[in-house]
Amino acid sequence: MTSASTSALPNLPGTDPTRCILDSFRIAIAKQIAEALPPLTVEQVYDGVDYGKKGEDFTVAIPRFRLPGKPDEHASKVLNSFRSDEWVQSVKHDKAFLHFQVNTASLLRKVLTQVNALTHQTGTGRSEYGENDSGKGKKIIIEYSSPNIAKSFHVGHLRSTIIGAFLANLYKASGWTVISMNYLGDWGTQFGMIAVGFEKYGSKEALEKDAIKHLFDVYVQVNKDAEANPEVKEDAARWFKRMEDGDEEALKNWRVWRALSIKKYEEEYDRLNVHFDVYTGESEVGKEWQDKALDRLNEMGLISDANGAKLVDLEKWKLEKAVVRKKDGTSIYLTRDIGGAIERYEKYKFDKMIYVVSSQQNLHLAQFFKILKLMEFPWAENLEHVNYGLVQGMSTRKGTVVFLDQIIKEAAAVMHEQMQKNEEKYASIVDPEGTSLEIGITGVKVQDMAAKRINNYSFSWDRMKSFEGDTGPYLQYAHVRLSSIERRNPHLLPLPSPSEIKVELLADSSHARDLVMLMGSYPDVVKSALKTHEPSNVVTFAFRLAHAISSAWDVMIVKGEEDLEVARARLWVYLCARDVLGAALRLLSIRPLERM
Repeated sequence: MTSASTSALPNLPGTDPTRCILDSFRIAIAKQIAEALPPLTVEQVYDGVDYGKKGEDFTVAIPRFRLPGKPDEHASKVLNSFRSDEWVQSVKHDKAFLHFQVNTASLLRKVLTQVNALTHQTGTGRSEYGENDSGKGKKIIIEYSSPNIAKSFHVGHLRSTIIGAFLANLYKASGWTVISMNYLGDWGTQFGMIAVGFEKYGSKEALEKDAIKHLFDVYVQVNKDAEANPEVKEDAARWFKRMEDGDEEALKNWRVWRALSIKKYEEEYDRLNVHFDVYTGESEVGKEWQDKALDRLNEMGLISDANGAKLVDLEKWKLEKAVVRKKDGTSIYLTRDIGGAIERYEKYKFDKMIYVVSSQQNLHLAQFFKILKLMEFPWAENLEHVNYGLVQGMSTRKGTVVFLDQIIKEAAAVMHEQMQKNEEKYASIVDPEGTSLEIGITGVKVQDMAAKRINNYSFSWDRMKSFEGDTGPYLQYAHVRLSSIERRNPHLLPLPSPSEIKVELLADSSHARDLVMLMGSYPDVVKSALKTHEPSNVVTFAFRLAHAISSAWDVMIVKGEEDLEVARARLWVYLCARDVLGAALRLLSIRPLERM
């Protein structure tokens, strides 16, 4: 077997073997094909080196290169000049495809060493495996969650929160500077309603205890009054007009409500492992830019009048007519969004801004982006709407519509009941409440992110609490099992340094090979998720890894293996698998558990 040194591999743009060692294996395959089939370059071939189907490591489809002549002739040229080296073990020809197996001993050694180094020996002191620096020097604002103060934090906001937190982690993992922004619904005529209602039904004690719930209750009460008496709505509109005009008396209570609501939200988000850099809101969008926006649209001849209300006609782009100012002169959601985007660009000079909002709002976002483009802001091209489908059936088990904290409490309670069924295990858990909360939240998040985000899905409490099948608790269980392996094998610890662990002893183990190949693919999973904005890619990867761990478990044993060198090598594979599974869970904003 001839050996080619690592330095013999060319550097290709868009690859980074220091972060994804499989890049090197693919470059080595591309190099062999390019040398056999001039005038192809290594770069051209590299783009065609895909992951193989079961049993094959990498596959290249010859017709994609559009070479003159028959694919069979090209294939035999590659086969004739092929030589195995430290990267590639063998090649076989199958119709229009070439299938490559990489060198197993190299694969095991190089992937495990990289996982270990990028998890435990980084300059930042945190795990960096799977990360890349493709977005280095770029800044992104991601606006997500954005509940309405005084209205129920419903499941649509929960989806936005879960998907948004994932995107924030994903962009950070890709080297971007990320600003997570929560744009609260903290303005509008409903606050006139609440102000009127608060005078009648408000309680300072109830407000201090749970501002969000109390304001919601007041809002529900005053809406009942308004149905019976139309004057209530007129009082509310007058009150909101005073707020818009900056009347300090009208704003005083509103400021207290807003501050108390944010405090309550921060506690809830913290439990969900979600953190915002900026809490802003409709109230903070200055009137100046809203007025400037209207003037600019007017100058461009895009505004028409309809009974005193101002409209922008977007029908020639199939986007209907958009209202930008009501006839009483108060601002509207769309105008505030336009003003807000302009102010954000002025303040942050972002390279990209993403709005994580349900697909029900597709038209609103399309109108909003179109108007900014018509106003000729060059940065309007860098706005993106990441949308998602609806959740059906998420209410408490009693069937009531819920606030976020009720969903979280219910998820924790469901898991707590489940855990108590195994008395022996339950007795060994240090913090059963905290653990059941984390598993419950994992169950909710994984159910949300398991399918493509654009799909509607039906939430199921039974699925959320199941440790069987592709569920959140199953992923936590896999991580806990891997974390327990050190505790169960103290005689093998501490492990020697990576270069001294004899992984080549596992070269004949298909379980070890499958696990390591999967671990090596994780940086590619992160890159592909960045292109699609799909959390489901990462969830699917986590399940594949958990299944591979599960099928290796009874065959690739550690405890009871008499050859200590083999036992140590296996232990190292499992510990690296724990690190990679943990990285995928953290990317999904899930806290991996060590015990449960």
